[in-house]
Amino acid sequence: MAKIIECVPNISEGRNHEVIEACVDTVRNTAGVTLLDYSSDASHNRSVITFMGSPEGVMNAATALAKKAAELIDLNHHQGEHPRMGAVDVIPLIPMKDVTKEETVEYSKQLAERIWNEAGIPIFLYEDSASAPHRVNLAAIRKGQFEGMAEKVKDPQWTPDFGGAAIHPTAGVTAVGCRMPLVAFNINLSTSDVSIASKIAKIIRRSSGGFDCVKALGVMLEDRNIAQVSINMTDFNRTPLYRVVEVTKAEAARWGVHVVGTEIIGLTPMRALTDSAEYYLQIEDFNADKQIIENYLL
Repeated sequence: MAKIIECVPNISEGRNHEVIEACVDTVRNTAGVTLLDYSSDASHNRSVITFMGSPEGVMNAATALAKKAAELIDLNHHQGEHPRMGAVDVIPLIPMKDVTKEETVEYSKQLAERIWNEAGIPIFLYEDSASAPHRVNLAAIRKGQFEGMAEKVKDPQWTPDFGGAAIHPTAGVTAVGCRMPLVAFNINLSTSDVSIASKIAKIIRRSSGGFDCVKALGVMLEDRNIAQVSINMTDFNRTPLYRVVEVTKAEAARWGVHVVGTEIIGLTPMRALTDSAEYYLQIEDFNADKQIIENYLL
């Protein structure tokens, strides 16, 4: 059977259409992969690209993308609401079909070495590929962002896994690793006070004592003049989307604020959405495999 891996790199450019398209073209033009989706956010100044294919094709495409991003994106002149440390900030590999997590970890290490050798970008291994427990969490690696990274990597605790104690002068560093599917999920609030979004993010995220498998921070969407709770749901089976939405609504009400909308960034597993549909519609004895036509056909 053919092994299939999904790859969801995030590049630190969400405003310059020509740069975004040039980076996406590296994926379009690589044999053995299929471009599934890409989306950009001007406020975050970030784009998320989703593709999948054979392990060889995915590694070829991701390496080409890293080289192009390093050529075109200079973080010395980059500003955006989302934390970032690299022109290609993160490259997760997700096992999808006939490939194990353990195999995908090995592919991620091969990819990390290739990007360092061919693009000159130092690499941190993270999530299931992490070389030490304190490197599992992407937020811990990214802390300090591009501006603080040159000094951070001098600490032996934070020397990149590939590339030594230095950063690329314009492209920074990149995190590469195997992880399971996540949902990039944002909740927009009826306020321009980003401190409210930050307080809610602290309440719901796991690192502050909130929900399992939830990473969150408050950001400002300058183009809409509203605050946003930006969330990564790393395992929607353990913490469903609707639970986070309901708690966010309740906490926002403390400050006289309400939820004006939510966003899904990139692709998401259908089950993450049907769980919320079942909850809000109060469907009794719902069976997604048998009662959703597309699932039944598949």
